[in-house]
Amino acid sequence: MTQEEKQERKQKTRHTLNELLVGLFNYILYIEANNLKQKGVELSITEVHILERIQRASSNTMSHLARSLMVTSGTLTTNVSRLEKKGYVERYRDENDRRIVRLRNTPKALDVLKIHDEFHANMIDKAIGDLGLEENEVLNEALENILEYFSDEYSDQKRGA
Repeated sequence: MTQEEKQERKQKTRHTLNELLVGLFNYILYIEANNLKQKGVELSITEVHILERIQRASSNTMSHLARSLMVTSGTLTTNVSRLEKKGYVERYRDENDRRIVRLRNTPKALDVLKIHDEFHANMIDKAIGDLGLEENEVLNEALENILEYFSDEYSDQKRGA
């Protein structure tokens, strides 16, 4: 294979990977939202992801959750107020420092998260179903590299803002 053919093949691979990533992102959001709607969940995908972050976060303070969701505190406050009115989230004051507001999900939120988790489990099962252990490891490593790139880009942009 000539150098020119290798370069052309590399460019085609890069283009295909870009199309795959963009397509995956769009399909996941669309199908995930439709799946929730079909199961009777009347929340936006953003609201569901807030519930998920509250459930899995190492700290359930408003400021920590806003940072981990990559939104402003104001944006999170607006969404949390809406979730609180709908009965999915409760705010409470920290026992040691009353200035700190913490969040917890209600049992109603846990039902939604179960549906959400099932969707993700099915998606992952489908993605890796026919892959062997070595192929799964290569896929994980590639996706970790992509995530690291996005994480670094986000950090750089936050510093530059």
